[in-house]
Amino acid sequence: MKLLIRDKNFYKKTAAIAIPISLQSLIVIGVNMADTIMVGSLGENALSGTALANQFISIFHICCMGISMGASVLTSRFWGMKDNLSLKKTITIMLRFCILLSALFTAATIISPNSLMRIYTNDLEVIQQGVLYYKWMIPCYILLGLSLTCTIVLRSVGQVKIPLLASIGAFFLNIFFNYVFIFGKLGAPRMGTEGAALGTLLGRTFEFLFICIYFFFIDKKISYKMKDLFMNCRSIIRDYISVSIPVFISDMLLALGNSAVAMVMGRIGKDFVSANSITVVTQQLSTVFIQGICHSGSIITGHTLGEGKKKKAQEQAYTFLALGAIIGAIAGVLILAVSNSVVNYYNISDETKEIAIQLMRSIALIVFFQSMNSILTKGVLRGGGDTKFLMVADILFLWILSIPLGFMAGLVWHWSAYWIYFCLKIDQIVKAIWCIFRLRSGKWIKVIKSRE
Repeated sequence: MKLLIRDKNFYKKTAAIAIPISLQSLIVIGVNMADTIMVGSLGENALSGTALANQFISIFHICCMGISMGASVLTSRFWGMKDNLSLKKTITIMLRFCILLSALFTAATIISPNSLMRIYTNDLEVIQQGVLYYKWMIPCYILLGLSLTCTIVLRSVGQVKIPLLASIGAFFLNIFFNYVFIFGKLGAPRMGTEGAALGTLLGRTFEFLFICIYFFFIDKKISYKMKDLFMNCRSIIRDYISVSIPVFISDMLLALGNSAVAMVMGRIGKDFVSANSITVVTQQLSTVFIQGICHSGSIITGHTLGEGKKKKAQEQAYTFLALGAIIGAIAGVLILAVSNSVVNYYNISDETKEIAIQLMRSIALIVFFQSMNSILTKGVLRGGGDTKFLMVADILFLWILSIPLGFMAGLVWHWSAYWIYFCLKIDQIVKAIWCIFRLRSGKWIKVIKSRE
């Protein structure tokens, strides 16, 4: 099997999906980076507090990604089959799950924000900053949940421009309101950490209105309406449970695993947390295009299999894997090249800078495997419907390998920051190798039948 197929239409279609999604991811990362820089100017307590508060919000974000990406496996396949009724039923089930999940996370944040922060740290000053941040985040769950799930569905049928435009608008609004409310500009009160949260809330509100108004009232491609939320979906419940629920469970376990990693980091010290918040943004920037390739891989694989072309899907899969390896190698070199300049840009202590440099060096190695792993687990294999296998992979390697090793390295053996991070992310290496063997076997292609 050739690693790179010679089909210009394939690359055009991949680019048409991947580039807008990558640009949207870049915008999101830009917002996070601006938040980190602005909040970082307030000191390490504020930076650590918002970083750890966002860990709980990230659990919700990743769970919503699980719900929507699981649904997109079916929607992209049904789109390839031209089965619009089953596509709408899949969206209905997805949105119902999203609304329920939003209500649960909102309730938890309202009832006990202090307890949520204590999961990650015992530092009282950091906890106080996180609680202030949570106060403004309460409405964000439903706004983020609905805009994110609708975005993923639009992407699954090739609608990538509308989410990109929404993110561009949200980016500028978020940066503007952060600047105004964090530092008290243009006559606004100086709100510090709360200003960062308020800026995020206003950006989320714009994004929600832009995407959901388009999705429910303007879009003609899917033509999903508010009344469809009440349609009978029994005919595809079995397919949804079989394909989508394992994705949700897998991503939920990933979210909880990331939260457990944050707990380890929080107990190592706020210097480690601050250093990690800086390196995460750099890592995301260096691999932004891989996010677009992942989504493109899932969507194109679903469309190809929906057309009944299994051999073509296998050929495309190897090409996606090769693209992941190339981008991962470039990302690793890029991280090493910019690490010193990026770290020195922040107003942090020398100890935190040293930790950040070590983390950058560790990430530069991990990112090569992470890129290939992401292409397979979040892209090709998921698009093929192999979601149960991927769920098992996440359980095994994250919870049995990475988290215990990271805990021992950081809190028992007291290794250097480089090796602590390597242990916390070792699942990326093992899972990449394991999934390559799965790809070669061809067992990842699952049959999903039209319900019309």
